[in-house]
Amino acid sequence: MTDPVADMLTRIRNACLAGHRRVDMPLSKLKAEIARLLRDNHYIQDFKLLDDGRHGLLRVYLKYQGDAPVIRELHRVSKPGLRRYVRVREIPRVKNGLGMAILSTPQGVMSDRDARRQRLGGELLAVVW
Repeated sequence: MTDPVADMLTRIRNACLAGHRRVDMPLSKLKAEIARLLRDNHYIQDFKLLDDGRHGLLRVYLKYQGDAPVIRELHRVSKPGLRRYVRVREIPRVKNGLGMAILSTPQGVMSDRDARRQRLGGELLAVVW
């Protein structure tokens, strides 16, 4: 697998479309931080770090509003073949503030609002709405 973050986002997107309540994926620190951001911004219900005897699993519990998933769109922006870095003034406003951009900054993984507040730019990982 060349892009574990894209794999994570694809698993979440497919599980939402299929109507699953949870989805499992291999664990990494970056994926756990992205899941934490999604939970803190109310896009997923919760996540758990599970021990499978090897590398570990990340279990994400999806959130629904009625029968529709809360996550409408989930896109990977910066890819291994073409990284996308943004300055603080270039951070996109996703759906005029209704969505969220996920950035990897020198201070860690954070949302677009936190990056603007702390005046930090970085790698634009994904956008969610």
